[in-house]
Amino acid sequence: MDKLPDDKKKRVKRIAVSSKKQITIPKDFYEQLGIGNEVLIELADNKLIIHPIHEDHFDFSDLILKDLIREGYAGEELYKEFVYRKSQIAPAFNAMISEERPKAKTYTADTLEELFGEDDEQ
Repeated sequence: MDKLPDDKKKRVKRIAVSSKKQITIPKDFYEQLGIGNEVLIELADNKLIIHPIHEDHFDFSDLILKDLIREGYAGEELYKEFVYRKSQIAPAFNAMISEERPKAKTYTADTLEELFGEDDEQ
């Protein structure tokens, strides 16, 4: 049987939750994932999933340009419309987050054991 590389093995760590309901990402996890100043956190199947955000993560430049060219933009008009549409991405994401935030489920320290289980390393 082939041995998995270290970066592909499942690793589990038990971490504390502060009185402010905050957690700290272990340094080795942080470094391996290349986490910067922000992450995306997702609640799926009763689990918290943390995704690193890399600067190019939400760069839709190629898709915007394809649409603009298909719509007939060219030259200076293409450039101006591209800048405008790209500037609308962050506000659109913020609006979507604002709409979904009230629907988010809040977990307390009492449910963390249920969510994360035991401290096992496999």
